[in-house]
Amino acid sequence: MDFQEDFELIEKDTKQRQRIYRKGMRRGIAWTLVFMLVLSVATGVFLKKNGFVITSFKMDRKLASQILSEPVQKKTAEVLSALSAYYYDDIPTEKLPDGMYAGLVSSLGDKYTSYFSKEQYQEYLDGTNGTYYGIGAVLTQDKESLQITISKVYEGSPADKAGLKAGDVFVSADKTKAEGLELAKFVNYVRGEKGTKVKLVMLRDGKEKTFTVTRDEVEVPTIESRMLKNHTGYIAITEFDGVTADQFKKALKELKNNKMTSLIVDVRDNPGGMITAVTDILDELLPKGILVYTKDKAGKKTTYRSDRDELGLPLAVLVNENSASASEIFAGAVKDYKYGTLIGTKTFGKGIVQVLMPLSDGSAIKVTTAKYFTPKGHYIHEKGIEPDVKLEFQYQGDKTKDYDIYQDNQVLKAMEILKERR
Repeated sequence: MDFQEDFELIEKDTKQRQRIYRKGMRRGIAWTLVFMLVLSVATGVFLKKNGFVITSFKMDRKLASQILSEPVQKKTAEVLSALSAYYYDDIPTEKLPDGMYAGLVSSLGDKYTSYFSKEQYQEYLDGTNGTYYGIGAVLTQDKESLQITISKVYEGSPADKAGLKAGDVFVSADKTKAEGLELAKFVNYVRGEKGTKVKLVMLRDGKEKTFTVTRDEVEVPTIESRMLKNHTGYIAITEFDGVTADQFKKALKELKNNKMTSLIVDVRDNPGGMITAVTDILDELLPKGILVYTKDKAGKKTTYRSDRDELGLPLAVLVNENSASASEIFAGAVKDYKYGTLIGTKTFGKGIVQVLMPLSDGSAIKVTTAKYFTPKGHYIHEKGIEPDVKLEFQYQGDKTKDYDIYQDNQVLKAMEILKERR
């Protein structure tokens, strides 16, 4: 039976269908559209610039036949016909396919497994190269409320020029509500072509404020470094992307050349990123051994290791509840090796790995494929990592003025501990 036959059957029983549709609309129909997939066999490309491994996959004809059965196709035709007959506005036919694909993937109930349209996928790749077109701000998401907040605004960026500030909470971007959206999805509405404008509604001090920001090219400085008192080096990592490892190595070399005697690495509010980036950085710091390993559902194990070179200096790592994923790989390895002291609050608790799989039309799906484990075999998903020294953040300076690192109680605690261990 094809779709045309389904439409003809529906038309023959219009009155009965109308009763069903009206009853369903009164109750509030909740539906998921299921559709025919055409999957090509991928070539097994390994794409390292976006932090995920793209693997080959074959068409699962058994699963496809189960899901794409004749009853499902008939119901799909019924749903489309109901929408066509009763939806109050024109049907955006060009958007429905992507909506159906997204619905299929989201039905798994895994917030980290998602569908990217062709445009969203390209923007996602652009944003993980260290350069992208956008507003120039770091966004974080609360794991319970899913509230999306600006944690940092880059100096001189479009966001800075428009008046956005750290702590501003997103309400919407060009009328797309932030509420309930995964961060990786929402950023696609914030980013865009150079020179285009985005209207952002933000919540600040309990009041909504509207900002119009002109997007521009933004080079993401994922590393910030400086020498603190007593030759204490400080490196903050905002995320782990394609440029981070090189930026870290450069900063570390400069600090060593300036006679650094201890090091603070700050991964507070770092949402994660590429596993290759974090393991390359850990390789600069830790002795020879396992850094992290992953296991998929078939039990296949992939291990990342470090060589003999190590930092050889006292180390402290600053963490908080927004330190997630790759940041937790970093913190977990340092803790398991007892190579440094973790200071702050318990980390986010994301111990799973996602893989990006491109589809034949240029779109992609991001799929949770494996769990990761710290060197000693700890699985931290939905548990997080407890710091060695628990200390809630408290800024001791004037909050109306620019941030002063010497008024940061967690940084001061790290300096105190490192001074004792020289």
